[in-house]
Amino acid sequence: MSFGAAASAHRGHRLASDAPCPCGRRGFGSCCGPVLDGRAADTPEDLMRSRYTAFALGHARHLVDTWFPRTRPDDLAIDPGIEWMGLDVLDSDTDPDGRSGRVHFRATWREKATRELATMEERSRFVRRGGRWYYVEAL
Repeated sequence: MSFGAAASAHRGHRLASDAPCPCGRRGFGSCCGPVLDGRAADTPEDLMRSRYTAFALGHARHLVDTWFPRTRPDDLAIDPGIEWMGLDVLDSDTDPDGRSGRVHFRATWREKATRELATMEERSRFVRRGGRWYYVEAL
């Protein structure tokens, strides 16, 4: 899957605090909103949910900032032709040392032009450095 258009510091769409969060967990203001605004995610799952929300709302900068530098691609952009439809977290864990974790999730999207639905399933690895979680890679 291509991320499409050129990356930028684009902040994306902003939702009202009481609007449902795109990740589906609770209201945006008490879910992914604060993480998109720069607050550190508490868990790997919280970071993964905020990254899904960043794709859904077009927050390319959040994706860059939360991707571990050694594994981050040079060109990271969000495809405006994709509409993210839903997220299911299937499993999530943090290692006992609190420095790494994994999240298994399924995300559904729709191609805007064709209305075709698609699903991706991934097991992601995260690390914690300097008090912040970072996405490292798909396992």
